Amino acid sequence: MSLEVSDLVGGYSKIPVLHKVSFKVEPGELVGLIGLNGAGKSTTINHLIGLLKPFAGEIKLNGVNLQTDPSAYKQQIAYVPETPILYDELTLREHLQLTINAYGLDNETAWQRAQKLLKTFRLDNKLDWFPADFSKGMRQKVMIVCAFMTDAKMLFVDEPFYGLDPLAVHDLLQLIDEKKKQGVGILMSTHVLDTAQRYCDRFVLLNEGQVKVSGTLQELQAQSGQPNASLSDIYLQLAKGDQHE
Repeated sequence: MSLEVSDLVGGYSKIPVLHKVSFKVEPGELVGLIGLNGAGKSTTINHLIGLLKPFAGEIKLNGVNLQTDPSAYKQQIAYVPETPILYDELTLREHLQLTINAYGLDNETAWQRAQKLLKTFRLDNKLDWFPADFSKGMRQKVMIVCAFMTDAKMLFVDEPFYGLDPLAVHDLLQLIDEKKKQGVGILMSTHVLDTAQRYCDRFVLLNEGQVKVSGTLQELQAQSGQPNASLSDIYLQLAKGDQHE
């Protein structure tokens, strides 16, 4: 069972940004959604989390269709947005309890997970802090904790590295590896291509709202005719080629 995106067409107005986007994310797999600014990465994720309604196409997770059964679909996912979204009037403790309630998690088990994550990100002594007390990096860590403490079968992580210090980036990548081992599928959008190349199992390369190529690094190298090329080299070749057409 997996995430299946089929011929997705969509955007923010009547003019589509995405043009028949299709790809899969299998359980236990980290897939990098790659592209420069404006390529359609965040727009794709906004459709996958149900924030935008597709003009056409289909989105299914473990056989559940987002369009026909949105509640069952959304129960299986968790999301780390590019820009942290927190409630000004809630403390960190209250954000975590809200997450537990929203997902219907066992309170004791969920708090055990949360405490471990809070300690990893050095937030365990800040449970009574409000968002106004947090830096951008700390806010991002709160979003990561809230997503990773759930039982979600699919994680959507949108440009996660902005605002994180190197230690937090390392901690996040370790958490992603742990989730993969638990059979969780992860779609991570980023244009930090060197990090994506090191950690992703497969890649979906977007340019101007279209999937240009997808596959492992070796498959992308073979398709590009550059057996030793980096992910950055391959993407830039594709992007520049489109500009010259």
